[in-house]
Amino acid sequence: MDAIRQRVIADLGQADADYIRGVVKKQQQFEVAGRAMFYFPPAWPLAVAALSVSKILENMEIGHNVMHGQYDWLGDPKLNSRIYDWDNVCPGEQWKYSHNYIHHTFTNILGKDRDIGYGVLRMDEDQKWHPYYLGNPVYALLLMTFFEWGVAMHDLEVENIVKGTRKMEENKQLHAGIMKKVKRQALKDYLIFPALTGPFFPLTFAGNAAANLVRNVWAFNIIFCGHFPAGVATFTEEECEDESRGHWYYRQLLGSANISGGKLFHTMSGNLSHQIEHHLFPDIPARRYPELAVEVKEICNRYGIEYNTGRLSKQLFSVARKIVRLSFPTPKPKTAAPADVEVAAAA
Repeated sequence: MDAIRQRVIADLGQADADYIRGVVKKQQQFEVAGRAMFYFPPAWPLAVAALSVSKILENMEIGHNVMHGQYDWLGDPKLNSRIYDWDNVCPGEQWKYSHNYIHHTFTNILGKDRDIGYGVLRMDEDQKWHPYYLGNPVYALLLMTFFEWGVAMHDLEVENIVKGTRKMEENKQLHAGIMKKVKRQALKDYLIFPALTGPFFPLTFAGNAAANLVRNVWAFNIIFCGHFPAGVATFTEEECEDESRGHWYYRQLLGSANISGGKLFHTMSGNLSHQIEHHLFPDIPARRYPELAVEVKEICNRYGIEYNTGRLSKQLFSVARKIVRLSFPTPKPKTAAPADVEVAAAA
């Protein structure tokens, strides 16, 4: 894995720069087209579609990947992880801590990786069941609908405040950062741009809300299909104590899943359809993941490691089934009755 990483880093160049700048240009064109069409009410569905594509590209292929430092080597301030902030109510700095550091360092370690259920859902059998989780499917639908808001609140650890293990005072600075970003996003999408369309304010307001909803639903499904289908493993803290770099790679392989699809699908997913490769190489430009996947899959086959991949429909069904199944208590393994044990021993 280290050898693959070093070879790709050494090969980064103009093609990678041209690609990301080309995506940024396309994203900006879709945004301009979408916002312009709001001035012509009959084109409202097209305006929403164009703005939705713009927001998806910006969050998935541009924002998420740029903030991972995938393009820091370019020396371009517009594509620098320390400067860039995405079109999302979650502040970039908070995202980089909870996602880039916590999630990517402690991937799928129960009690360490808060992305397992996002503090809202039960997504693993080893999460202790509580009657609260009977609402798992409802919570999932709400999280999908308001996904950017759920991401924004992630660092606040609301579930730990409810449990009494975290104090509200600890969130003062985080809360201030979130409110600052929320105000900026709300001003842009729900006041300034709608106001610019004059009498079409309500339609533009609704169109912006619809585009944000489409982006939320898309991002939720791509992310959940990359983390929670059947076969994705979780780990205990004890299993990961003093782990080697090789074990870290092994954990990323077992704790992620891919979604098969075409080039356009991979671009629209931010190449997070290659979640396995993203977890192995989070700071390598995501456009390289399809080529890396060939080598990673070969390595998995060579060493008998499962390479979890499937169509979007397959992974979606698997995730949905898990959400419903884990809303109920996990049945305890059946133990043999004493008489059965004696018979088995005699046999």
